[in-house]
Amino acid sequence: MPGDLDLSPPEVPEPTFLESLLRYGLFLGAVFQLICILAVIIPSSKSHHEQEVEPQDTRVGDQARKPKGPLPQIRQKVKKESKKKK
Repeated sequence: MPGDLDLSPPEVPEPTFLESLLRYGLFLGAVFQLICILAVIIPSSKSHHEQEVEPQDTRVGDQARKPKGPLPQIRQKVKKESKKKK
């Protein structure tokens, strides 16, 4: 019985060129995916700081809009006066 067991390593054929190309291509694809995931994660923390700056810019824009607010009211008064004159 001890003679029946074959404990030698199995014979593995050498990988062909296509198999090795596929293996390295898969590794490169995995590295590329990791880089893409990191590119999404890292700038998101930087864009958070940019979002804090943006509300200040919109406040400046709101201040510029405030003087324009009374203008439509003046136009309405002019229209009402012109209607009264007719």
